[in-house]
Amino acid sequence: MADGLTTGSLDCLYTGSVWAEGPLWVPSSQTVRWSDIPNNRILEFNPATGATREYAVGVEFTNGRTLDTDGSVVQCSHGRRRVERDRDGTVTGLVDSFQGHRLNSPNDVVIARDTSIWFTDPPYGILPGTKEGHEGEQEYGGCHVFRFEPASGTLTAVVTDLVHPNGLAFSPDESDLYVADTAGPGYGVPLRIATYSVRDGYCGPRTGTLELEDGDAADGLRVDVEGRIWTSAGPSVRIYSPSFQLLGTIAVPETVSNLCFGGPDGQDLYITATTSLYRIRTTTTDAATRVPSV
Repeated sequence: MADGLTTGSLDCLYTGSVWAEGPLWVPSSQTVRWSDIPNNRILEFNPATGATREYAVGVEFTNGRTLDTDGSVVQCSHGRRRVERDRDGTVTGLVDSFQGHRLNSPNDVVIARDTSIWFTDPPYGILPGTKEGHEGEQEYGGCHVFRFEPASGTLTAVVTDLVHPNGLAFSPDESDLYVADTAGPGYGVPLRIATYSVRDGYCGPRTGTLELEDGDAADGLRVDVEGRIWTSAGPSVRIYSPSFQLLGTIAVPETVSNLCFGGPDGQDLYITATTSLYRIRTTTTDAATRVPSV
């Protein structure tokens, strides 16, 4: 239960994906855009009509995405092993290498107020037998969280002590960065969310860790205007305080991958979970909500 944080029931809006991921509310179209990664397509749900359409196909296994200040969408491509920009259907690359080596398979992305682009780079799109990209090698020898400055083209590794960094989000004042690590016990580490202090575009040492000991991985996550962390956790969304006190749980019939706030007032929570897109009404909004400048 998430008393006081959600209202009404959980509604299933669409079913038909293989692995639904990377939801984003797109203000210009008033739609929710998300990826069906193994089917190599991007879908859009229109709450005004209740209809879902294929926004694009043959998209090279896109995953997480975020809204830039100009209204364009910045997204992660497993297949192209890069972070890229989608502006009204025209897709261009932003960054695909680190110190002369290809990235792994960028997974999730956020944009700071200074316009820098922060993203995670686990190996899921290049692993043997993957259905979410193309098999390949980890060329730079790790899985990092990166900060990219579009103006200068500078790419900096800001978190290097996690095994498979995945979802990420800033605190409301951007003084803390939360990063999910989905590697788990098979890699000798717990499923966890780690916190890092952020100063002048760099992350300091880890300041806190939430270990999920029940086997339910935290994958995608968001932070609301009060600083609460909303994260996927197996067949549920869990809501934590900034100090990782559990505040509530939203049960979902499928394994949850990711989530986003949206709707006309920003208080609808859209949830991607295995084959489906769900929605539940909340009493809050995303800390990172921005109004596009154009």
